[in-house]
Amino acid sequence: MSPTQLKKTIGLWSATSIVIGSIIGANIFMKPATMAAQLGSPYLILLVWLIAGVVSMFGAMAYAELGAMFPETGGQYVYLRYAFGDFIAYLYGWASIAVINTASIAAIGFVFASYTGYFIALPQFSTEVQQSVVLHIPLIGDIFPLQNFGVKALAIIMIMGLSVVNYLSVRSGNAVQFIATVLKTAAILLLVLGLLFSGKGDTANFITNAPGFDLTGWKLIGAFMAATTGAFAAYDGWNNLNMVAGEMKEPSKNITRSLMIGLWTCIIIYMLVTLAYIYVLPIEVMATSPLVASDAAAVVMGSVGGTAIALLIVISTFGSTNVNLLACARVIFAMSDSKIFFKHAGEVHPKFHTPGNAVLILGVWSSLFVLSGSFDLLADMFIFIGWVFYGLVILGLFILRKRMPNAERPYKAWGYPLVPILFLLFTGLYIVTTLYNDITNYVEGKSTIINSVFGLLLTAAGIPLYFYFKWKNKKQV
Repeated sequence: MSPTQLKKTIGLWSATSIVIGSIIGANIFMKPATMAAQLGSPYLILLVWLIAGVVSMFGAMAYAELGAMFPETGGQYVYLRYAFGDFIAYLYGWASIAVINTASIAAIGFVFASYTGYFIALPQFSTEVQQSVVLHIPLIGDIFPLQNFGVKALAIIMIMGLSVVNYLSVRSGNAVQFIATVLKTAAILLLVLGLLFSGKGDTANFITNAPGFDLTGWKLIGAFMAATTGAFAAYDGWNNLNMVAGEMKEPSKNITRSLMIGLWTCIIIYMLVTLAYIYVLPIEVMATSPLVASDAAAVVMGSVGGTAIALLIVISTFGSTNVNLLACARVIFAMSDSKIFFKHAGEVHPKFHTPGNAVLILGVWSSLFVLSGSFDLLADMFIFIGWVFYGLVILGLFILRKRMPNAERPYKAWGYPLVPILFLLFTGLYIVTTLYNDITNYVEGKSTIINSVFGLLLTAAGIPLYFYFKWKNKKQV
């Protein structure tokens, strides 16, 4: 085996668990309440889950074609490089480090630590101390790194602990996430069955809108797209599998199978969970619930419900953090391998056969990101930037079909070209409406940070580094 190659240790069911484990994190326990406030309609919430899941599936079909065509470690970084060249691929790779993957890991870790606080008391600074350190970013807003410091410290400990596990062994990291995925999937299904068959809800909730529901026209479109942001956050992670394609057994078959099985499983789970919430909580109650999963469980199980949900969230976010570290480090590894990132980031550990340095870089930067802010800030930021590059990858599918018509394609995206075009149209609508909503909310004083703009600025900040690596490579020739 070459010293720059990773072992093929991931089979079909491990790959499927990566898809499910990457997708199911904390959002399904929190976002339905936000969606209820935005839409005020149970059937619109279910429609958002379905549409966001199907759109994600459309993207996954295109990714399956590209993954089977280029079964290399690095996922969409590799596809963007073939389609657009080094610069766009580098921008994605940098964005994955600066925003997408690190913010995702930080956000999930933040939620893990928040709900671990349900079981143990986490230390906090006084309000005066929390506000004594302020980082002001022009046009973006203020960041208070000492707020919720106990939560942030625990999140960092967990992230770095799992980084060490993945540094030492790919097999161990994969085993941790497989077990966590099985546990949280089983627990979620038990929660759904417990709520739906409790007899303590009302089926009328499924068809009853909130009092004063009045969404029509552009107001409806705006609310629907805002709710879709939450759904996309809950589905995000389906692309992680492609990042470890170079380590999969029979990737031409297993990439497609595991993506389809994993995504359909998550769509069904999300809709069942939402139905269970709606059954026991009227839509207007859901809209004001700080933690809808706990409130729904409390209706059936009383105070024990809060404990059960907190434990479920801890298990779920622990597994999601691990699988994101496992998969996303491969982007850093691929960037270094193509000589547009630091050389040592692309080294395979001689003893452990892991992309050890890449894992540590991801873990350290994610830990620093934990200090930057809350769950919603991080989640909205990485989802927006992530979907910018999802759109570019699907556009790259069209370019590669034209540029490489005779290349071997073990799997071809279903519904081409209509389905990928629909994905691009929806992605464009999502990007435009998100930018508009973020900027409008900032101008109107409803938000102190323009999440989408912050993400774009962090992405652009890496451009000088690209030209440095290009200059360095030319100098060495």
